[in-house]
Amino acid sequence: MKHSPEVDNSTKVLRVTSSFRFEAAHFLPQHPGKCKELHGHSYKLEVTIAGEVNESGMVMDFSEIQAIVDESIIQRWDHKLLNDSIDNPTAENIALICVELLRSRNLPLSSIKLWETEDGWVEVSC
Repeated sequence: MKHSPEVDNSTKVLRVTSSFRFEAAHFLPQHPGKCKELHGHSYKLEVTIAGEVNESGMVMDFSEIQAIVDESIIQRWDHKLLNDSIDNPTAENIALICVELLRSRNLPLSSIKLWETEDGWVEVSC
């Protein structure tokens, strides 16, 4: 027997998250420590959208989210020097620019989380 959710999907807001990785280098000219020098990171980006379930049973297809993030962010910054396109590429500024780029593509953002290191990240609630 197949099971279908017996809830009123039109009143439920769900959050859907996709994760991405990219490699990039940067330096922070205003930093008083070693981050002033050129160095790189293996960034992890989590993009969370929010919305109601549509007639196909999804908020948005994961492949749609992936295509938008890949085109807007990953292709732009992967294996690049972030200082070439961002004046002060701190994790905070990179995260805020991610939000701006994804909003310009009408992605219904709930939040983004950008890891600069394995145990250090910035989260932006939208």
